[in-house]
Amino acid sequence: MTRGRFITFEGGEGAGKSTQARLLVEQLQARGISVVLTREPGGSEGAEALRNLLVVGDADRWTPTAETLLMYAGRSDHLTRLIRPALAAGTWVVCDRFSDSTRAYQGAGGGVSSDFIDTIDAEVVGSDRPDLTLIFDMPVEVGLERAFGRDMFEARFESKGLAFHQRLRDAFLAIATTEPTRCVLIDAGGSLEEVAEQVWTAVSSRLELELEP
Repeated sequence: MTRGRFITFEGGEGAGKSTQARLLVEQLQARGISVVLTREPGGSEGAEALRNLLVVGDADRWTPTAETLLMYAGRSDHLTRLIRPALAAGTWVVCDRFSDSTRAYQGAGGGVSSDFIDTIDAEVVGSDRPDLTLIFDMPVEVGLERAFGRDMFEARFESKGLAFHQRLRDAFLAIATTEPTRCVLIDAGGSLEEVAEQVWTAVSSRLELELEP
């Protein structure tokens, strides 16, 4: 059986990743591709329980190191219970955030060393890295304005301040530059349709599919 493809959506707050991930899943399903949409933190029962600890509360509720450990605890459960079985069964997985978010948020944003994150990532994720990562980019101020227009119950990371979010943007741009084979930078500042067209183009060209908008 052919292994499924693993696509991740990354970027700062308010960039529209979640909407575009859902649209991509709908397009893939319309073309007969078996696909599951998931997210991080979360994605499995155990990881969703950890999500509530991570995204709710004061900005300083956890230290960056504690956040990293919680993120990877959830990621381990997510991989074991959902992502790996789906890929092995030939199902595609579209995930709203994955390891790159830890490198940006807890690493560049929180100051956790890249060596520390890389060591944990090698143990938890191993070779199950995404086939394609779409990194959504827009000015930090615009993204935060969009984010603060949403339901703010899960607003712990949004409240960390402008400088924190600028470090996130810089980190995601650096990841896109460092790993061009895996990553595609998406200009998230356009209309819903314009951004969706960039997503279709990236997926169809990188994964060699015939996908029309």
